[in-house]
Amino acid sequence: MATSSQGNPTPASCHPVDEKLPARQLVPAALQHVGAMYAGVVAPPLILGPACGLDAQNQVVLISVSLLVAGLATLLQTLGIARIAGNRLPFVNASSSAGLASLLSVAQAAEDGHEIQTVLGAVLVGGLFCLAVGPFFGRLMRFFPHLVTGVVITLIGVSLITVPVGWAQGGKGSPDFGSASNLALALFTLVVMVVMQRVLRGFLKQITLILGMVVGTLAAIPFGMVDTTMFRQASWFALPAPMQFGPPEFHPAAIFAVCIVILVAMTESAAGMLAIGEICDREVEQKAVTRGLRVDGIATAAGSLFGGLPTSAFAQNVGVVSLTGVRSRFVVAVAGGVMALLGLFPALGGIVSLVPYPVLGGAGLMLFGSIAASGIRTLSRAHLDQGHNMFIVSVSLAAGLIPLAAPDIYQQFPEWFRTVFDTGIVVGAIVAVVLNIVFNHPLRTPAAKPVDPAPTPEPVTGG
Repeated sequence: MATSSQGNPTPASCHPVDEKLPARQLVPAALQHVGAMYAGVVAPPLILGPACGLDAQNQVVLISVSLLVAGLATLLQTLGIARIAGNRLPFVNASSSAGLASLLSVAQAAEDGHEIQTVLGAVLVGGLFCLAVGPFFGRLMRFFPHLVTGVVITLIGVSLITVPVGWAQGGKGSPDFGSASNLALALFTLVVMVVMQRVLRGFLKQITLILGMVVGTLAAIPFGMVDTTMFRQASWFALPAPMQFGPPEFHPAAIFAVCIVILVAMTESAAGMLAIGEICDREVEQKAVTRGLRVDGIATAAGSLFGGLPTSAFAQNVGVVSLTGVRSRFVVAVAGGVMALLGLFPALGGIVSLVPYPVLGGAGLMLFGSIAASGIRTLSRAHLDQGHNMFIVSVSLAAGLIPLAAPDIYQQFPEWFRTVFDTGIVVGAIVAVVLNIVFNHPLRTPAAKPVDPAPTPEPVTGG
């Protein structure tokens, strides 16, 4: 008899990944995953909703759909359909912040009143693109080594920092934008989370982001800084309707920008699968990676019809598995079920809307800063002291930072050009891939194995 990660005897033939824990162990372990992923799942719709001009009620719908799609995608990934989809690992799939910069650019370039339809049209094609490319991704991954993905992830974090800075000032259009009270509340929230990271342990440390927002929101109540409008307008139960934001619209430049993001997200998902395989002591073959990426494609394409955003891996949940030692995929499946239920009750999503913008700003600084830090960590594995790697990173980062430093630099260029190149992540990715081909000649080498598993990050924030 073998011993499980929880100290219970389990048949030697049962791998810990396939272990079914008793409810008293299953539920708390699943809630840890929910705590690690919840804030990251609701962050993208919280950011994208206002950028697309959605009212309070539709923003709640967008949040609910993100929760529902994340839950269903995680269930499909962990339980799987034999030989079709799902890697059957304790692996979480959800809408990630990684594609936000490009989606925001697409929304900004769209016609007034058509922002969300343009975004969802590009996401739909992106999901189909993921399904088409997935079976061949093992060969394509040679073009996305740590050198390239590190640049892209770093640019994602740096580009998105402007969003929480705006929140910290009260949110764009706020009558007291930039006031001392708003900035003080944002700073208070950030300090609270720093203290929590220092003193808390275990599960409480894993949900620092949520706890920090709760404390910040409670502190804002006496000052009348909590708006209950969205919560009061949310229904208690609602099934999402297809095309509830209107039929998707397809624009080539927007589609191209999202497909670049999809390639990066696929690379991150593949790396996450390899990492979770190492942690769980289960070999992840190319077929398992293909089935896992197929879940990304299905969730992205199908979810877009209801208002869902690009779906990929959540590295923070890989960290939960590593820290707790609980490797059962059924634990993560239960977490997925909980997320799906939360998505069916919009009032629960409306609770998130009670968080004032300055509190979101303080939390967002840590959330998006952690993305940039993840990119730097990835670059540390790219052997920058060898060959032309340092040059490639330098030029790629510089090119990607141009739209951030000078937002109007391409103002005189055609609209399709601006949609693509106004986004630093896209510019950086293109430059990094091209320079890597020129200097490191990946075209001349045999197809490389999928990227090495990224170091397991400590689960502090959502995807």
